[in-house]
Amino acid sequence: MYEPIRTKSVHSTMAGTPSDFPHRTREEELDIQLAGHLAALLAVTDELRAAAPSDGLDAAAERLAEQVTRLRGGGVPTRTSSGKGDGPLASLHQRAHALAGRALVVAASRADTAVAILAAEQMDAHAAALAERAELVVAG
Repeated sequence: MYEPIRTKSVHSTMAGTPSDFPHRTREEELDIQLAGHLAALLAVTDELRAAAPSDGLDAAAERLAEQVTRLRGGGVPTRTSSGKGDGPLASLHQRAHALAGRALVVAASRADTAVAILAAEQMDAHAAALAERAELVVAG
């Protein structure tokens, strides 16, 4: 009724059998994840720079780009140049704060002090920007 299987399984399930596909180490996986979080934070930072240019955001973007390049082994991150932010500043700061938090968690788990410090600074900067905007709304 059924045709018998004639080929070897593509899945290696026997113990001790070397697999034919490459595996990444935990550190490599964390590097990939961290580079992704930092690249996303860089994209939001670029949106913020377009909406409200500042020297602080310019410096943060450069530092983020350096770390993404380092984690990707020299691969330069794609930068946005849309010319305008895609949303209200408060929502962009909230996204940036959340992304910086994710990057901080991964950086801490892989013991990358430089990125952990950068991520913590970004969290502080975006939290301060959100607090400042909240004060303006209450005062206005």
